[in-house]
Amino acid sequence: MKAFADLLERLAFTPGRNAKLALLERFFHEVPDPDRGYALAVLTGGLETGQAKPALLRALVAERVDAELFAMSYDFVGDLAETIALIWPARGPERDVPLTEVVEGLARAGKAEVPGLMARWLDALGPSERLALIKLVTGGLRVGISARLALTGLARIGTVPVEEIGELWAGFTPPYAPLFAWLEGGPRPEITARAPFRPVMLSTPLTEPDLATLDPADFAAEWKWDGIRVQAVAEGGTARLYTRTGEDISAAFPEITAGLRFDGALDGELLVRRGEEVAPFADLQKRLGRKAPGKAMLASHPAALRLYDILIWQGEDLRPLPWSQRRPRLEAAVATLDPARFDASPRLAFADWEALAALRADPPAAVIEGVMLKRLESAYVAGRPRGPWFKWKREPMVVDAVILYAQRGHGKRSGFYSDFTFGLWDGDRLVPVGKAYSGFTDEELGKLDRFVRAHTIDRFGPVRSLKPALVVEVAFEGLNRSPRHKSGVAMRFPRISRIRWDKPAEEADRLTALTDILDGAGA
Repeated sequence: MKAFADLLERLAFTPGRNAKLALLERFFHEVPDPDRGYALAVLTGGLETGQAKPALLRALVAERVDAELFAMSYDFVGDLAETIALIWPARGPERDVPLTEVVEGLARAGKAEVPGLMARWLDALGPSERLALIKLVTGGLRVGISARLALTGLARIGTVPVEEIGELWAGFTPPYAPLFAWLEGGPRPEITARAPFRPVMLSTPLTEPDLATLDPADFAAEWKWDGIRVQAVAEGGTARLYTRTGEDISAAFPEITAGLRFDGALDGELLVRRGEEVAPFADLQKRLGRKAPGKAMLASHPAALRLYDILIWQGEDLRPLPWSQRRPRLEAAVATLDPARFDASPRLAFADWEALAALRADPPAAVIEGVMLKRLESAYVAGRPRGPWFKWKREPMVVDAVILYAQRGHGKRSGFYSDFTFGLWDGDRLVPVGKAYSGFTDEELGKLDRFVRAHTIDRFGPVRSLKPALVVEVAFEGLNRSPRHKSGVAMRFPRISRIRWDKPAEEADRLTALTDILDGAGA
């Protein structure tokens, strides 16, 4: 657990991608099996966590720490796991509990045995290892890296390309002993998993300088739809639907997998579609959290797949072909599928960048985020190569809002108030409309933290209620109606784009600034 905790801590405090890769390579090279395999499963989301609930941990620490002392400590630290890790009065000799002992011990344990296991492990570990243990067993582990980055670091311990690892990844299970043996010079494993996931190709943001160097005749354009990127795979009678990170979500969308009557792999966007109308992302969100949707949900929120590309078809790997040749193959494939569930994302006609910019600025539907540019001669290459595909998103919408609440951050931000809830005026009161924790510099974070401490009017555990005195400019990508929120709206990807130290709270925007957008979009 010491090596694992050290890795998590270093990853959290290391900003550069190459530096993170070096940490991962060193860990996978030095840590023995099966600990490194279970760590890889944690980093890639391949391990079931959440066996211990916060209430269980609170009960354990209540047996050892004065309740008032714990409450004061929790209020100061602002994070339950970190508070317990720091305040836990260990008993007995300290030892390094292997990650394998934790993972396999919890897998074997009954519900009544978990408290005793947790207490013994917490007794044996130091503060950093306790924090890693608690985050792991509560399912609250956030390490700030993608599964792709973890596999890229893994690939560096051998000579096997990360793309080749990705091709076989779906067939491995923790703790991945055959995978590590292969990377260290052993035989290539024979993976027999049906309908495996293939690593996806991603785009890079388009900038104004890019446009000056690119020829529009070299590119095709499509709309960028506001859904989730998925891969639909069918092979030998097995049909699966994966997210772009390889998570199998087939059970949540049975109407899609039922329509995968082919032998191949297709790339597209998962949407909720009623006839020709694509529903807001909020409708899709209601489906994403359900592993077994009922008949009513299937009827009211029907899923559909808008296809972008074709990877495999009838046993032929089409990924090396240029996009200009894959596109007609995709259209032919879509013609064989149920049109109520599957269609191809339409190509956009444009003569120059000015014409495409006009389309981007005035899309035909509110659920369109912008446009995608795909080089006609581009092969389908896993990862995010710069140049073949670009995403040119619409300019974000902006409102001036008032900060209402602040909460401490996590990791290197745990000592600062960095998570902010903001609101707009509805009559003579402020109603919350969103939450943001990004968009400001470290220097601005320090100023925001000082503002929070000087303008606190009430406390609720780790959250502070603030005097409504600071206006921030909030940028966001989209907007949905939401009955769950008092304001009736929910923002997509909000972030603080500017701190308006100069603007009084009375001059912040009103809620109608958002509801008018929804009314105009017919949402």
